[in-house]
Amino acid sequence: MGKIKIVCDSSAGLTEEEIKKYDITVIPLTVMIDGTVYVERETITNDQFPELMKNAKSLPKTSQPPIGRFVDAFNKLGEDGSEVLCVDMMESISGTVHAAEQAAGMTKTKVTVYNSQTTDRGMAFQIIEAAKVIEKGGSVEDAIERMKYVLAHSKLYLAIDNLDNLVAGGRVSKFAGALSNLLNIKVMLQVYDGQIHIIMKGRGKKALHKEWDRILNEMKNGPKVMSVGISHVEGDSEVNRLLTKIKEFEPNLDIVVRETVPIIATHTGLGACCLLYYTE
Repeated sequence: MGKIKIVCDSSAGLTEEEIKKYDITVIPLTVMIDGTVYVERETITNDQFPELMKNAKSLPKTSQPPIGRFVDAFNKLGEDGSEVLCVDMMESISGTVHAAEQAAGMTKTKVTVYNSQTTDRGMAFQIIEAAKVIEKGGSVEDAIERMKYVLAHSKLYLAIDNLDNLVAGGRVSKFAGALSNLLNIKVMLQVYDGQIHIIMKGRGKKALHKEWDRILNEMKNGPKVMSVGISHVEGDSEVNRLLTKIKEFEPNLDIVVRETVPIIATHTGLGACCLLYYTE
């Protein structure tokens, strides 16, 4: 008898242990650096990418997975009669979810494609909870209902240290980028409603730290925190500052700290630091 199997793209901030525990199939995205194509989790790791990006002649180019990768995975997973729940990153930063939707129409396997409206560890929170629901005998609809609940109780904040990559990628005008770097402007972003929003712009680390402290105070005094992730791109000093402050009010919380995936690092640039958590 078949069951429900979970597929996701490689932007999900899952640990290797979680992938193995819940038997999750990960479809990799690709990144091209100076003409060489690297496949996430296969020919490049998160930890290797920042150094390659630093030494690249031009900004790396990211690509969604080929539709064929999804089709092959769906076909294989459905051989025993299983159905598939495919969870993908928010469509505002990648067309991956649409590639999965196209692939779902090209397979005999019953596939439900779900836009997580987030990415990285925020996406992992949803996938893990969906896996738990399925493990207990829940349906795809039950799993999606749980993912929507987690999303509604999740926060994702991203501090950008410099705008070089956003400018190079065409997401910020060159004039604005040059001016921002000249003035040492730091930016805090927040993801909600499946979109990226600027919530703070200020000069220097002091402004950024003030905003982080506001966010941490909100986290401390809000509903019970269930899980926390910190993702970054060679942002060790900021990561350590966040960890120290979070441990002051959540000493027993297990926090997953990781270098983020190449597709995200390409857009955020070096020094970026992201805090993700969800609550009751």
